[in-house]
Amino acid sequence: MEFYDSLETRDPAEREAALMAALPQIIAAAKEGAPAYRDRLAAVHPEDIVDRRALAELPLTHKSELIELQRRHPPFGGLVASPMPQLRRIFASPGPIYEPEGRRPDYWRFARALFAAGFRAGDLVHNTFSYHLTPAGAMVESGADALGCAVIPAGTGQTEQQLRTIADLRPTGYIGTPSFLKVLLERAASESADVSSLKKALVGAEALPSALRAEFRSRGLAVLQCYGTADIGVISYESTSPQGEICEGMTVDEGIILELVMPGTGEPVPPGEIGEVVVTTLTPEYPLIRFATGDLSALLPGPSPCGRTNHRIKGWLGRADQTTKVRGMFVHPEQVAEIVRRHKSIIRARL
Repeated sequence: MEFYDSLETRDPAEREAALMAALPQIIAAAKEGAPAYRDRLAAVHPEDIVDRRALAELPLTHKSELIELQRRHPPFGGLVASPMPQLRRIFASPGPIYEPEGRRPDYWRFARALFAAGFRAGDLVHNTFSYHLTPAGAMVESGADALGCAVIPAGTGQTEQQLRTIADLRPTGYIGTPSFLKVLLERAASESADVSSLKKALVGAEALPSALRAEFRSRGLAVLQCYGTADIGVISYESTSPQGEICEGMTVDEGIILELVMPGTGEPVPPGEIGEVVVTTLTPEYPLIRFATGDLSALLPGPSPCGRTNHRIKGWLGRADQTTKVRGMFVHPEQVAEIVRRHKSIIRARL
């Protein structure tokens, strides 16, 4: 069984010790460089935050707050700890919400998820996540680049041209939403386009029903999922057993501290119960401390059959708020309200 690195198979106690050792440093960096955290954590001594119990006492930062925070304190709501010259890219997600990217290789940690999905150095990858302002396309490309893959920056749409590109360049892997992969395969079948080079895929931003995964498998494609957000990058990813079977749940990424909490209170939920996904990142440029994603998940017991020893979650189980995902992009209630405000002819709107 191959692994991305030795971090994936280390003793859980060793992993926990390393994460907790890094935590005070990240909190100190956040207080020093990010004005919002300087205020929110004014009474917090970073050297005291050395375990999960202490971490759980810190205030949550909700994803739903970002629009208003950035409006009041542009451009990043006071949450970024690095000056602009130390950033590589700035993305814009619906809201708008602006997401900064640091300059370190594989900043969003997608290489690990790609490796678990079977991607290797030398692969040519057809990346259909959007590149236009939104982060997904560039995020995953940075992971593929770190892994040593070449990337076709296909983006969304232009189905006919994409099929021609696949037939001509013969990429071995697909990255994007499962729904667009289905569109490509169905159009290829109807037009007798050769997409037989595609053997593996990493998909995200949408649900992957078991029936659709089975359909992909019948077409010769091994499809695995990852789960992440535009602010954090990869949170968890699927993997396979030594026998090639897809393992239950998703392995938590090595570069984050994940909690599952009761929505509204921030209190940790018992193992196995559904809770809101809360993440603390270990990125000094954009140090999100107890970032409440609004997504729901639950912890799975025991280690994964794949051999990775980090916690597993059940993947995305819904939302803790009214935010809705449409074609892989979040739509917020306040955006719907703004449309109604601008167009007096709208009598009623529902998200």
